[in-house]
Amino acid sequence: MKNKIPVIIGAIFLSYLAFVAVIMLVYEPSPDDMSWEDRQAYNRGKISELHLGDPLAQVQLAMGHADFSEAKLFDGKKMLVLFYQTQRTVSDGLITRDECTPLLFVDEQLVAWGDDTYQQYLLPK
Repeated sequence: MKNKIPVIIGAIFLSYLAFVAVIMLVYEPSPDDMSWEDRQAYNRGKISELHLGDPLAQVQLAMGHADFSEAKLFDGKKMLVLFYQTQRTVSDGLITRDECTPLLFVDEQLVAWGDDTYQQYLLPK
């Protein structure tokens, strides 16, 4: 009986290591589950991978839920701005638009992002 205890403990330990390895390789945290520091770094990284013309659904899948959004119709086109936090300026626990990077979509296609994007949305030409 005494000879079986180390084998059982070893098998449990190896099972635990295998479980941890699978979780580490497979699990990718959702942006919604991250701390604000991690989320900002994540958002900056994902925004750097965007391309003009990316579809809205693809961007939302990669980025997660936006912190703010606005939408309107202009000349028969659907315009949408999604704001993602990328740079905290005041540690007050609140997220404001000036701490976010706006992404502009027209008819569900990414057409711009960055500081001037919101102005393009407000005053389309």
